[in-house]
Amino acid sequence: MTGPSPVTPGIALARLTEALGSDSKRKGPPPVERWNPAYCGEIDMRIAADGTWHYMGSPINRPALVKLFSTVLRKDPERYVLVTPVERVGITVEDAPFLAVEMAVEGEGESRQIAFRTNVDDLVQVGPDHPLRFEQDANGGIKPYVKVRGELWALVTRSLALDLVAMGEEKNIDGVDTFGVMAGGAFFPIAPMSELGIA
Repeated sequence: MTGPSPVTPGIALARLTEALGSDSKRKGPPPVERWNPAYCGEIDMRIAADGTWHYMGSPINRPALVKLFSTVLRKDPERYVLVTPVERVGITVEDAPFLAVEMAVEGEGESRQIAFRTNVDDLVQVGPDHPLRFEQDANGGIKPYVKVRGELWALVTRSLALDLVAMGEEKNIDGVDTFGVMAGGAFFPIAPMSELGIA
Protein backbone atom coordinates (compact mmCIF):
# COMPACT_ATOMS: atom_id res chain seq x y z
CA MET A 1 0.00 0.00 0.00
CA THR A 2 1.39 3.35 -0.97
CA GLY A 3 1.00 6.69 0.79
CA PRO A 4 -0.19 9.93 -0.76
CA SER A 5 1.54 10.76 -4.02
CA PRO A 6 4.24 13.39 -3.57
CA VAL A 7 3.50 16.88 -4.84
CA THR A 8 5.96 18.33 -7.33
CA PRO A 9 8.26 20.68 -5.38
CA GLY A 10 7.36 24.32 -5.79
CA ILE A 11 3.88 23.80 -7.23
CA ALA A 12 2.13 25.89 -4.53
CA LEU A 13 4.66 28.69 -5.02
CA ALA A 14 4.30 28.45 -8.81
CA ARG A 15 0.53 28.91 -8.49
CA LEU A 16 1.01 32.19 -6.62
CA THR A 17 3.68 33.34 -9.09
CA GLU A 18 1.31 32.65 -11.97
CA ALA A 19 -1.44 34.62 -10.23
CA LEU A 20 0.86 37.64 -9.91
CA GLY A 21 1.75 37.61 -13.60
CA SER A 22 4.80 39.31 -15.07
CA ASP A 23 5.44 41.48 -11.98
CA SER A 24 6.63 38.41 -10.09
CA LYS A 25 9.39 37.77 -12.63
CA ARG A 26 11.33 40.83 -11.48
CA LYS A 27 14.72 40.29 -9.95
CA GLY A 28 14.85 39.69 -6.21
CA PRO A 29 15.41 42.30 -3.50
CA PRO A 30 18.78 44.08 -3.23
CA PRO A 31 21.49 42.55 -1.01
CA VAL A 32 20.68 44.67 2.06
CA GLU A 33 22.27 42.10 4.40
CA ARG A 34 25.65 42.96 2.88
CA TRP A 35 25.31 46.74 3.21
CA ASN A 36 26.73 48.38 6.36
CA PRO A 37 26.49 52.15 5.98
CA ALA A 38 26.51 54.56 8.92
CA TYR A 39 23.31 54.81 10.98
CA CYS A 40 21.69 58.18 10.26
CA GLY A 41 18.96 58.20 12.95
CA GLU A 42 15.21 57.63 12.95
CA ILE A 43 12.76 58.86 10.36
CA ASP A 44 9.01 59.33 10.92
CA MET A 45 7.98 56.16 9.11
CA ARG A 46 5.80 53.47 10.66
CA ILE A 47 4.41 50.13 9.55
CA ALA A 48 1.10 49.70 11.38
CA ALA A 49 -0.09 46.34 12.70
CA ASP A 50 -2.52 46.14 9.76
CA GLY A 51 0.40 46.36 7.28
CA THR A 52 -0.21 50.00 6.28
CA TRP A 53 2.94 52.09 5.82
CA HIS A 54 2.79 55.66 7.17
CA TYR A 55 5.13 58.60 6.63
CA MET A 56 4.91 61.66 8.88
CA GLY A 57 1.54 60.47 10.20
CA SER A 58 -0.13 59.88 6.83
CA PRO A 59 -0.63 56.55 5.03
CA ILE A 60 1.53 55.99 1.95
CA ASN A 61 -1.12 55.36 -0.70
CA ARG A 62 1.20 54.46 -3.56
CA PRO A 63 1.65 50.65 -3.63
CA ALA A 64 4.71 50.91 -5.88
CA LEU A 65 6.43 53.16 -3.33
CA VAL A 66 5.60 50.80 -0.45
CA LYS A 67 6.98 47.86 -2.46
CA LEU A 68 10.15 49.81 -3.16
CA PHE A 69 10.67 50.64 0.53
CA SER A 70 9.95 47.01 1.45
CA THR A 71 12.89 45.81 -0.68
CA VAL A 72 15.37 47.87 1.37
CA LEU A 73 13.93 46.95 4.78
CA ARG A 74 16.12 45.02 7.19
CA LYS A 75 15.89 43.94 10.84
CA ASP A 76 19.06 44.84 12.74
CA PRO A 77 19.48 43.52 16.30
CA GLU A 78 18.27 46.80 17.82
CA ARG A 79 15.71 48.09 15.27
CA TYR A 80 14.12 47.89 11.84
CA VAL A 81 15.97 49.98 9.25
CA LEU A 82 15.70 51.08 5.65
CA VAL A 83 19.17 50.59 4.22
CA THR A 84 20.99 51.64 1.04
CA PRO A 85 24.69 51.38 0.25
CA VAL A 86 25.19 54.88 1.69
CA GLU A 87 22.75 55.30 4.61
CA ARG A 88 20.71 53.43 7.19
CA VAL A 89 17.65 54.94 8.92
CA GLY A 90 15.44 53.52 11.65
CA ILE A 91 11.68 53.08 11.30
CA THR A 92 8.90 51.84 13.61
CA VAL A 93 7.19 48.49 13.05
CA GLU A 94 4.17 47.83 15.29
CA ASP A 95 4.00 44.05 14.80
CA ALA A 96 5.45 42.36 11.71
CA PRO A 97 6.62 44.34 8.68
CA PHE A 98 4.51 42.31 6.26
CA LEU A 99 1.14 40.58 6.07
CA ALA A 100 0.60 37.18 4.44
CA VAL A 101 -2.55 37.86 2.43
CA GLU A 102 -2.89 34.86 0.11
CA MET A 103 -2.19 31.17 0.68
CA ALA A 104 -1.87 28.22 -1.69
CA VAL A 105 -1.87 24.65 -0.37
CA GLU A 106 -0.99 21.45 -2.24
CA GLY A 107 -0.99 17.93 -0.84
CA GLU A 108 -1.42 16.89 2.78
CA GLY A 109 0.49 15.49 5.73
CA GLU A 110 4.21 14.89 5.07
CA SER A 111 3.95 16.05 1.44
CA ARG A 112 1.93 19.22 2.12
CA GLN A 113 3.26 22.42 0.60
CA ILE A 114 2.09 25.84 1.72
CA ALA A 115 3.03 29.06 -0.07
CA PHE A 116 2.11 32.62 0.84
CA ARG A 117 1.96 35.94 -0.99
CA THR A 118 2.58 39.00 1.17
CA ASN A 119 0.94 42.40 0.92
CA VAL A 120 4.05 43.60 -0.98
CA ASP A 121 4.00 40.57 -3.33
CA ASP A 122 6.84 38.56 -1.81
CA LEU A 123 6.25 34.85 -2.48
CA VAL A 124 7.45 32.36 0.12
CA GLN A 125 7.08 28.63 0.42
CA VAL A 126 6.96 27.27 3.97
CA GLY A 127 9.94 25.09 4.84
CA PRO A 128 13.31 25.25 6.62
CA ASP A 129 14.22 28.61 4.99
CA HIS A 130 10.73 30.06 5.52
CA PRO A 131 9.45 28.55 8.78
CA LEU A 132 6.15 29.20 10.50
CA ARG A 133 6.03 30.41 14.09
CA PHE A 134 2.98 30.81 16.31
CA GLU A 135 2.46 33.33 19.12
CA GLN A 136 -0.44 34.16 21.41
CA ASP A 137 -2.25 37.46 21.04
CA ALA A 138 -3.50 39.55 23.98
CA ASN A 139 -6.80 37.62 24.00
CA GLY A 140 -5.17 34.18 24.03
CA GLY A 141 -5.72 33.59 20.32
CA ILE A 142 -3.07 32.23 17.97
CA LYS A 143 -1.09 34.52 15.65
CA PRO A 144 0.88 32.71 12.93
CA TYR A 145 3.87 34.28 11.19
CA VAL A 146 5.94 33.12 8.21
CA LYS A 147 9.57 34.14 7.72
CA VAL A 148 10.01 36.11 4.50
CA ARG A 149 13.75 36.92 4.38
CA GLY A 150 16.52 37.82 6.80
CA GLU A 151 14.74 38.48 10.10
CA LEU A 152 11.63 39.86 8.40
CA TRP A 153 8.36 38.04 9.10
CA ALA A 154 4.82 38.32 7.77
CA LEU A 155 1.80 38.06 10.05
CA VAL A 156 -0.74 35.67 8.54
CA THR A 157 -4.10 37.45 8.21
CA ARG A 158 -6.87 36.25 10.50
CA SER A 159 -8.90 34.52 7.79
CA LEU A 160 -5.84 32.62 6.53
CA ALA A 161 -4.78 31.85 10.11
CA LEU A 162 -8.07 30.02 10.66
CA ASP A 163 -7.46 27.94 7.51
CA LEU A 164 -3.87 27.27 8.58
CA VAL A 165 -4.81 26.12 12.08
CA ALA A 166 -7.54 23.91 10.58
CA MET A 167 -4.70 21.91 8.95
CA GLY A 168 -3.17 21.26 12.37
CA GLU A 169 -2.48 17.78 13.70
CA GLU A 170 -1.10 16.16 16.80
CA LYS A 171 2.46 14.82 16.99
CA ASN A 172 4.54 13.62 19.89
CA ILE A 173 7.62 15.87 20.08
CA ASP A 174 10.22 14.83 22.67
CA GLY A 175 7.55 13.09 24.73
CA VAL A 176 5.07 15.99 24.57
CA ASP A 177 1.83 15.70 22.61
CA THR A 178 1.96 18.82 20.44
CA PHE A 179 -0.49 20.44 18.05
CA GLY A 180 1.06 21.94 14.91
CA VAL A 181 1.14 22.14 11.14
CA MET A 182 3.09 19.96 8.69
CA ALA A 183 4.48 21.78 5.65
CA GLY A 184 7.55 21.49 3.46
CA GLY A 185 8.54 18.25 5.18
CA ALA A 186 8.72 19.91 8.62
CA PHE A 187 6.42 20.11 11.63
CA PHE A 188 5.77 23.60 13.01
CA PRO A 189 4.45 23.41 16.59
CA ILE A 190 1.60 25.63 17.67
CA ALA A 191 1.28 24.56 21.32
CA PRO A 192 1.32 21.52 23.59
CA MET A 193 -2.05 19.75 23.55
CA SER A 194 -2.28 20.28 27.32
CA GLU A 195 -2.21 24.06 26.85
CA LEU A 196 -5.02 23.86 24.33
CA GLY A 197 -7.23 21.96 26.76
CA ILE A 198 -7.45 19.06 24.30
CA ALA A 199 -5.19 16.49 26.00
